[in-house]
Amino acid sequence: MNIVSASILSADLCALGTDVSRAEQAGCDHIHFDVMDGVFVDNISYGLPVLESLRKHTDMFIDAHLMIVTPEKYLKRFARSGADNITFHLEATDDVQGCIDTIHSCGKKAGLAIRPKTPAETVFPYLSSADMILVMTVEPGFGGQGFMKDMCPKIQAVRSEMERLGLKGHIQVDGGINASTVKMAADAGADVMVAGSYLFRADDMKAAADILRNA
Repeated sequence: MNIVSASILSADLCALGTDVSRAEQAGCDHIHFDVMDGVFVDNISYGLPVLESLRKHTDMFIDAHLMIVTPEKYLKRFARSGADNITFHLEATDDVQGCIDTIHSCGKKAGLAIRPKTPAETVFPYLSSADMILVMTVEPGFGGQGFMKDMCPKIQAVRSEMERLGLKGHIQVDGGINASTVKMAADAGADVMVAGSYLFRADDMKAAADILRNA
């Protein structure tokens, strides 16, 4: 079954604790915590103080997705603030392996993300050290965008290389995931489904999460 990760970018930030509790009660597995700096992407979200507050409120697995330049400056701080997994962008640093190693040295899992225009092959050297590869299925920066179907061959390429190497790492997809698109992502080889508006705007969040999990 798939892992369901609820993106709080679509939650009500004035009632974040309540919305996270809703996600937990609905059976979501992870909380997806998007961090945007206004430089790497053309938007600004939230950061360390919100993460620290959220960590006090929930025991759920928190995946911090850093859409920021020079992530190496902040990895240890996000680890201390309560992230269980820290995902950074390959395009945002000149020291990909060093970032992975730093995250692991903090006792956390490491994810490596790539934007839609970045070839799948760029992550191949890191498949044996990263715990998860995030293939963005929208251009990062804003929630509510439509799923880019042409990312499916990229997902397939990453999964095929993992299998060739005998690896069982996770492939996460983020962007436009809903009841209509999740099967395409799953068939391509993804197993961690990030969804925001689809979950938080659902009349029945548990039913929506079950669809993603069982795709």
